Amino acid sequence: MGEHVIKLPDVGEGVAEAELVEWHVKVGDLVREDTVLAAVMTDKATVEIPSPVDGEILWLGAEIGDTVAIGSPIVRLKVAGEGNVKADIGRSDAPKAGAPAQSAGPKTEPQPSAPMPAPKPADPPAKISPAAAPKAARPTSVSGTPRAEGEKPLASPAVRLRAKEAGIDLRQVPGSGPAGRISHEDIDAFVARGPQLARASGHARKDGVEDIKVVGLRRKIAEKMSLAKSRIPHITYVEEIDVTALEELRATLNKEKRPDRPKLTLLPFLMRAMVKAIAEQPNLNALFDDDAGIIHQHEGIHIGIAAQTSNGLVVPVVKHAEARDLWDCATEVNRLADAAKAGTANREELSGSTITITSLGAMGGVATTPVINYPEVAIVGVNKIMVRPVWDGTQFVPRKMMNLSSSFDHRVIDGWDAAVFVQRIKALLETPALIFVD
Repeated sequence: MGEHVIKLPDVGEGVAEAELVEWHVKVGDLVREDTVLAAVMTDKATVEIPSPVDGEILWLGAEIGDTVAIGSPIVRLKVAGEGNVKADIGRSDAPKAGAPAQSAGPKTEPQPSAPMPAPKPADPPAKISPAAAPKAARPTSVSGTPRAEGEKPLASPAVRLRAKEAGIDLRQVPGSGPAGRISHEDIDAFVARGPQLARASGHARKDGVEDIKVVGLRRKIAEKMSLAKSRIPHITYVEEIDVTALEELRATLNKEKRPDRPKLTLLPFLMRAMVKAIAEQPNLNALFDDDAGIIHQHEGIHIGIAAQTSNGLVVPVVKHAEARDLWDCATEVNRLADAAKAGTANREELSGSTITITSLGAMGGVATTPVINYPEVAIVGVNKIMVRPVWDGTQFVPRKMMNLSSSFDHRVIDGWDAAVFVQRIKALLETPALIFVD
């Protein structure tokens, strides 16, 4: 038998380290070649690490949330044959603090790699009457919680299922087994004491606390938001826009579109309106290097589209929106949104924005206070469209209304400039024919 050490591979050009975001195995597991061992994240790309050999997990070299350098050992396996290291290598190394480790007691050599025997099915709950329950299983005290605050009850899956089906809160059941383990006899004894404690109330008090480590994409989002709010003095400007004519035009274009063209949403119209507004105020299409005191004003308009995925918020970027027409913008937004949701968007597609749009669609609320995508200087927020009564000079008429909530870096964008920018977008969206006029 031998040992095989797996090191963190090169997961991307120019990447020196990656964050461990998920373990798929634990010490003692038997794995086959190509079994996924772990997942690591660099920037916003997640990469799975497979096993190159069959073997048994002896050691895991990092905790979830740790940053691991490329080439660092992350897994040690016991394998048939000589492996790629001597069997005694690393035995004196202390495991990483908090990482999964073997027992501190006398070490026993794990058995050679072999198919793990199938676990025996759990015995069905025994039908034991209260009178037949062993004396030791009957607690002497029935008052209060039988275990320390926050301590989780120990019980087999069969006992947990039985308690769940019976509506019994296992936290209230004293266990007679080792370390307070709860058995079927303990359930019988608990039920025998009476219904006043046996069944958990639908409004039972809950005192548990779950600690959730912030890792992976969620940690990167937290860092980016903290950076933006700590360094950028935001000013938010909210304006109401009548999109009735725009919605009528959009419906007509979708009805008469060619088969090779995508269905239009509001976003492509907004993107084209922003392109026209930026042509008049190029200082809005910029990145502010506040450390160097330099504003990088870009000619190319690269619009980030904040997108919610199952893993968190990402910002795919539509490059050179100034060179795209309405349908080209829609096609690129759809492509990037699909890639972001599938987790296949690459680093190039998730970086390089010069101004950002954020939208929650139908969940957009009446108004929001968007956080600027640092180091940009502006972000345009789309709120939901609602039918509201609007006074036309003689009467109230129903109109489709939408708010834009836009934030600006007040260090480099004055309130007046922010208002002019939003008002220009408002004029274009309320008279959408102007969007098509060069």
